[in-house]
Amino acid sequence: MKMEIAAIVVVDNAWAIGSQGGLLCHLPADLKHFKATTMGYPIIMGRKTFESFPKGPLPGRLNIILTRSKAYEVPDGAVVCHSAEDALAIAAGEGKGRCFIIGGGQVYADFADLYDELFLTRVYADFPEADTYFPAIDEQQWTVVKKEDYAADERNPYPYSFVHLKRNAKP
Repeated sequence: MKMEIAAIVVVDNAWAIGSQGGLLCHLPADLKHFKATTMGYPIIMGRKTFESFPKGPLPGRLNIILTRSKAYEVPDGAVVCHSAEDALAIAAGEGKGRCFIIGGGQVYADFADLYDELFLTRVYADFPEADTYFPAIDEQQWTVVKKEDYAADERNPYPYSFVHLKRNAKP
C-alpha cells in the first residue's frame, strides 16, 4: 500500500505561514481542525516546530522530528531522524496509509514535490510581518476535494476556509 503524503498548514493571502518562529494568528477553529485531521497519523516536523509545542509531543500521533543535530534527544512519543527519507520510512512503518507534514517552512519545502494532498486553512488576511512562506504550488496540478468557508467570529478573528486538495494524476 502506498503511503499518502499530506501537508497541513495555515496560509494567509500571500501564502505566508509564520513570523519569527511563530504562527501568524490564533484560530481556535484551526487547532480543532488540525487535531481532528491528523489524529492517529504520523506527523513529520522540524525541530523548531516541535520545540514550539508547549506540552511536548502531540498526543495520539507519532511525532517525527527532523534535525541535523545528531545529539538531539526527545521525550517518549517522539522520534528523531536526520533525513526526509528516514522520516518517511518511519512514518510508513506505522502502517496508517498517510502521514502529515506539519512544518516549518524548510520542512514543507523539503517535501513539496512529494505531496499527494494539501489540507489548507486559508486565512483571508495579510500579515506584513510574515517571514516564512509555504512553497509555491501550481494550482493546475491540484483539484479541490472539499472547501468549507467560515466568517470571522468572536473566537476566530479572520474569515477562513478549510480546503482539501488532491494532486492530479500525472499524465
